Amino acid sequence: MAQVGFRSNVGSLNIILPVGISFYTFQTLSYTIDVYRGDLRASRSFVNFATYVSFFPQLVAGPIERATNLLPQFSQIKKFNNDEAIAGLNLIIWGLFQKIVIADSCAIYVDSIFENYEKVNSFSLLLGAIYFAFQIYGDFAGYSNIAIGTARLFGFNLMRNFNYPYFSRDIAEFWRRWHISLSTWFRDYLYIPLGGSRSSMITTVRNVFIVFLVSGFWHGANWTFLVWGGIHAILFLPVLLLGFNRKNLDQVSISKLIPSFKELFQMTFTFIVVSIAWVFFRADNVTIAFKYLKRLVLDFSWGIEFLNIDRYNFELLLLVLIVVLIEWINRTHEHPFMGKWKWFKIFIVILMLLTLGVYSDHQDFIYFQF
Repeated sequence: MAQVGFRSNVGSLNIILPVGISFYTFQTLSYTIDVYRGDLRASRSFVNFATYVSFFPQLVAGPIERATNLLPQFSQIKKFNNDEAIAGLNLIIWGLFQKIVIADSCAIYVDSIFENYEKVNSFSLLLGAIYFAFQIYGDFAGYSNIAIGTARLFGFNLMRNFNYPYFSRDIAEFWRRWHISLSTWFRDYLYIPLGGSRSSMITTVRNVFIVFLVSGFWHGANWTFLVWGGIHAILFLPVLLLGFNRKNLDQVSISKLIPSFKELFQMTFTFIVVSIAWVFFRADNVTIAFKYLKRLVLDFSWGIEFLNIDRYNFELLLLVLIVVLIEWINRTHEHPFMGKWKWFKIFIVILMLLTLGVYSDHQDFIYFQF
């Protein structure tokens, strides 16, 4: 192979694969399993089946659709629905905001921090971890909302993939709200067939670790993803074994504007442990992740640097906090453009998108210059 310019490395886990292969692989697997179980009749139309597998809005990054939900929709006559089209456009706009304004803005700071983690202090490392949590959320949830909104324009309803996961009160609730199509896929096609939690404690522990380790490997062929999956397995097990995994099924503080102190503590603690796990997800290798966390905990030199606003880009931090507030107020809706003041919120988001594209400076960090 060296004669044609290709040199392989036996020790490397980097594999060249087609874009989106994991998504349509999982979709075809679910179809095959559902037909085998008798939960779904085999499709007699190759066109419908091929369209289901390669449906363009969610082909590359999900959500991972079940054949029982999406496949029958290809046989239905589609008529334009104005309300559904408006809902789809709202989802697309919000998804673009999550991806372009939040994720891409956070990515610039995150890349700089993780590349220079040995030179910056704890406050920068702390912000780097927080910003990556919102970067990956903006990336995944943003694309999902764009895909769901685009499909809705054509009269197709895809499953919801993110349900305000950072308002979770425990790790089990987080996984009911984060990448829902993936977590439910592993639950239905891996965890339950393995026996779930219906067997002995040892079997339950085994099943949990298998699911989360496979989930980590699904995200990438690197030890960092396996460690990330292992951390979530360790966090999930106490909740499951103590019977608290189905405790928080409703939205937090559903009838109140301000959460209780207990709820705020639970949400903060869950966000912290999830963000710690995200460090392993983002780091180039496990050693760097441990060094990053070690410096974050042991380097207490950040008090004096707190007032250096330019260095820490408080404009971006303020933007993240505003988005958290917007999502909190609208947490009972599919997206923040529903409910009261929806046109005002749409106007503000579009203004931010235009401002970012015209006036922002990407040399170091993002700054909004109104």
